[in-house]
Amino acid sequence: MDTTDWIGSAAATLTTAAFIPQAWKIWQTRHTADISLGMYALFTAGIALWLTYGILLSAWPIIIANSITLLLAGTVLVMKLKFG
Repeated sequence: MDTTDWIGSAAATLTTAAFIPQAWKIWQTRHTADISLGMYALFTAGIALWLTYGILLSAWPIIIANSITLLLAGTVLVMKLKFG
């Protein structure tokens, strides 16, 4: 793995992991009033498109990172809709 791959992998790991604390906090508190529905809806749609792009390119780092991010962002979006 060269330097470019390491940087890409680190970036994918950090940006994906960044959603874990938010999803966990919402799960524990059931409080979503301060979360923007519009932002999470647009972001989740964007991640779905990134995932599609990765699939079309057969780019596994993009597929893996965006699959996990879609799951986490989608979870936050669903909790926002459910807990309002």
